[in-house]
Amino acid sequence: MSTTTTFDSSPQAQQADAERLAQRMVRRRASLVLFWRIAVLVLVLGGWEVAARLRWIDPFFYSMPSAIAVQIVEWMRHGTSQGPLWQQVWVTLEETMLGFLIGAAGGVICGILLGRNKLLADIFSVYIKVANSIPRVVLGSVFVIALGLGMASKVALAVVMVFFVVFGNAFQGVREADRYMIANAQILGASPRQVTLHVVIPSALSWILASLHVSFGFALVGAVVGEFLGARQGIGLLISTAQGAFNAAGVFGAMIVLAVVALLAEYAMSLLEQRLLKWRPASFS
Repeated sequence: MSTTTTFDSSPQAQQADAERLAQRMVRRRASLVLFWRIAVLVLVLGGWEVAARLRWIDPFFYSMPSAIAVQIVEWMRHGTSQGPLWQQVWVTLEETMLGFLIGAAGGVICGILLGRNKLLADIFSVYIKVANSIPRVVLGSVFVIALGLGMASKVALAVVMVFFVVFGNAFQGVREADRYMIANAQILGASPRQVTLHVVIPSALSWILASLHVSFGFALVGAVVGEFLGARQGIGLLISTAQGAFNAAGVFGAMIVLAVVALLAEYAMSLLEQRLLKWRPASFS
């Protein structure tokens, strides 16, 4: 008595097997990446702690992870010299978001307008180049003098930091739009407004969203630098106060708080990008 074993070699079964294998490889790679991220973090923090405790580096100037953690916990429990920690974070985040939204909106609108209108691009290109060549952080002092120590000066600096990054990507994205698609839309009777809304902007969307990842960090830098130059509240003032007191743990603690805010914002940007670019093929690299 003999038995024969049959294997399902249909194209559907082979495709399902390939998909399962690809999913396992993706999960395995994600686990590997997570492991090495944690390992690098532990190695850096552990090495820093050991070096400070063994006096290989001076903890007065470089502090140590344990002291930084104690400082952050102290701020969370008892507040800072300027008030509760969450209030300082909220002030900086509010300035950052306002500057980011205004600068991004202005950069997108100007980039699309100049990208679609060669005459406007030729007229304003020299002025944009001159304005872009000015060190924007230096403008923080001008904004503090002109707008005072309130929120307006920080928002203005954040706007300037964001605008040129988003403008450059939006302008280039519009210029890189597929000319054949534009020509086909025009042949089918689309108006210039319809071509811009339904062909050019979707084509430039990946360029624009790529700039938003970077520009939020610039907005955060603008807000913090503005607070560092002069403010009543905010993480920048917290850093300035810690620096004046030679409190290295406070400086590093404020930097960690800023890093957490930036990482959360980056995660939100990634979710937004995935939602707006559902049509883009998934990457399995």
